[in-house]
Amino acid sequence: MKKKVKVFLASPRGFCAGVDRAVEIVNKAINKFGTPVYVRHEIVHNKYVVETLEKKGAVFINEIDEIKDKKRPVIFSAHGVPKQVINNAKELNLLYVDATCPLVTKVHREAEILAREEYNIIFIGHKNHPEVIGTLGQIDPKYITLIENKTDVNNYKKKINNDKIAYITQTTLSVDDTKDIVDYLKEKFKNLREPIKSDICYATSNRQEAVKEIARKCDIFFIIGSRRSSNSKRLVEVAKKNGCKDAFLIHSDAEIPYDKIKASNTIGLSSGASAPEILVKNLLNNIQSCVDIDVEEITIKKENIIFKLPSILN
Repeated sequence: MKKKVKVFLASPRGFCAGVDRAVEIVNKAINKFGTPVYVRHEIVHNKYVVETLEKKGAVFINEIDEIKDKKRPVIFSAHGVPKQVINNAKELNLLYVDATCPLVTKVHREAEILAREEYNIIFIGHKNHPEVIGTLGQIDPKYITLIENKTDVNNYKKKINNDKIAYITQTTLSVDDTKDIVDYLKEKFKNLREPIKSDICYATSNRQEAVKEIARKCDIFFIIGSRRSSNSKRLVEVAKKNGCKDAFLIHSDAEIPYDKIKASNTIGLSSGASAPEILVKNLLNNIQSCVDIDVEEITIKKENIIFKLPSILN
């Protein structure tokens, strides 16, 4: 007889409106323009999603100069791209569709406004993440400095010789970690200008809050998501910081720790914003293969946001 184990399923989880929109953009482009449709970088950070789109005719590339047939459309990923990429596409007369998440675009516009007003911009984010590269590439580097932690704050030196200083953030950071850095910035810079509305996206905040809600009840916690997914990795950190030390990222190559599952009485489960629900169902089936599960979904907020598709796909 199998052991009975309680599974707390976090909600909301998985696809956010920005990811839904980006995947739909690729599907619509294939339907409208035929194949191949090129996609610069992974449309979202998830191997399952990328491979599914490849089977339909999407060709993923690193840079647009890899496009063999310049008459074919190219899509820019949900993470956003530097302005130079857009300019290069125009110079090559490429038909391009920008799938940048509207919440990332909001941060891009903030950076542009602050640069026009001659602000020293502090950008809180993770070096080399595609979203960060895209945001840094919106404006002249003389206005913006990337910081990742409090040490970077201590070492920060203004680039523009005035008293104007502001901050913006990557949309997929940990809400709590960002707050710590922002509070530290406010201590150091009394005239610090803040975004009118937080740059941390609603989906990131909601998924972190849902994990917080159940982490303390769980012996182990599984987050389904890519190793390249910032928001998925943050969810693992949130689970660990809020009462569940045994938290794991279940990525495409991860081995499921069946020994830990069998030793547990309660399991937490969520997924990053670029992980499709089929992967949650698959993991539940795998857990069910070795223990008898009682699943309880814990919902902290309903999400009903939908972002419009680019008009070129209408």
